[in-house]
This record gives sequence, C-alpha cells and structure tokens, in this order.
Amino acid sequence: MPTLDELRARLDGLSPTAVRFVARVVDSLANPPKATVSTPRTWLTSTPEWIEYFGLALSVHHGTTTEPLAQKSFEVVFGNACEAVDWHVKPAASETQRFLDVVITPSGAEPRKLSLKSTAAKNLSRTTAHISKLTEAAWIQDVRSARERRKHTQELFQEYTAAVDAIVMLRGFRNGEETPKRYELLEIPTAIFGSLQSMPVKAFIADGPKIDCAWGGEACAAQVSLDRSDAKITIRRIMLSCCTAHAVWDMVRR
Repeated sequence: MPTLDELRARLDGLSPTAVRFVARVVDSLANPPKATVSTPRTWLTSTPEWIEYFGLALSVHHGTTTEPLAQKSFEVVFGNACEAVDWHVKPAASETQRFLDVVITPSGAEPRKLSLKSTAAKNLSRTTAHISKLTEAAWIQDVRSARERRKHTQELFQEYTAAVDAIVMLRGFRNGEETPKRYELLEIPTAIFGSLQSMPVKAFIADGPKIDCAWGGEACAAQVSLDRSDAKITIRRIMLSCCTAHAVWDMVRR
C-alpha cells in the first residue's frame, strides 16, 4: 500500500485528464452512501469495517458509471470486502461449478457456503424478493410425468442445499432512474426449500408447476417455479420476513 507522499508523487506525473479522473474517484470516496445496518447485528454487520468497505466500493462504482453494480462486479466487491477484514475467501473451483460461488470464513467462525445474486430490476418489492434464475435445469423441457418431475426437482434441491448454505442477494432500487438510489443486501437461507422433499406428486402435475415452500411459520415462504420455456428454476415471492436483511445503503445525491 503506497504512502501519502508516494501517492502525491504519482499524481504529480499524471496528465490533467488523469488528475480529473482521480479527483472524481476521491470525491466519491469523500461522499460514501449512508449505511443502515440490521438490528441485531449479523455475521456481516458485526464487522463495521466490512460495511464501510462495501459502501466505499459502491461509491467509487457510481463515481464512474451510472450502471447498477451487476452480478460479476458484485461478486468481486463482496469477496474484496471480506478479504479487507482478513476473512478467508475461497471462490468456486471454476465458473462452471454449479450452485456455489464462494466460501467465506469469518474470523473465528465456521465457513459459509454462499451463492451470490444481484438484481436491479424495475419495481422491486419491499416485502418479497425474486430470483429469476436460481439455476438451469435442462430436464424441465423433457420430463412429462408428475412423478418424474418431482423426482428431478427433489434431487436438484438436495444437491443445491448440500452445496449452498445461503443465497446472498444485492438489490438495487432504481425508482425509474438509471442509477440505483438504494442498495439492500439480503441473505436467503437455503433451508427455505426444505419442504420440497415432502411435497406430494399432485403438486407437480402442471407442465410448469409452482410449488409453495413452507418455512419459518409461513405457509409460502418462497415459491419454486419450474420454467419450461427457458429450462430454469425461478424462485418467486420470497418473504423478506424469512430472510436476513444485513444492511441498506442510501446513495448520496450530488
């Protein structure tokens, strides 16, 4: 990490255009978004430095672009924030590894196997979340019987919940504008899908069934949808009351 004097020396050698760019980044860092953290604190928010780092990364991102922090960028920023507070970060073995994105081991805690998702879709709900593609499932277009549909669905979610402890989702609220004015970081436990294993065959009769998952006292904590048109699993109506809301960042208006 360069010292302040080394940074000044490097700036002296920059062109006026480069200096203006650096000044814009510095201005972004000087105006970080306001963070509102969960109460009680969570495994993420119990480390204030993590929240600070993530907020600064959001600020720098929007100091140079109006685009929401999308999937790949979110994965990088999330991992960098964890490394910044000296947590162990183990990415998935490859980009083609199913389900798992990263394993995070906070200091003195057990590893957490996570899938990372990001969305800035229009009109995001304040009470439910939506995952347009949890995973691909080519068999959806081929299977015709309810019994086989149930078998494949149950096997897929057995594999999913074995590989992933939770889904961490970054939601960017745009309110009709290009740049999000608010970001929310949610954690969805994969235990929410547990009731799928006891679902009767009749729940899978439709070609594209939508199965309600009971969990946490909710008759429908989330709804699993088998999308035949795109051969994917979509998760609808995830009740935020069944999730952990780690933090919210309100972006500063300039």
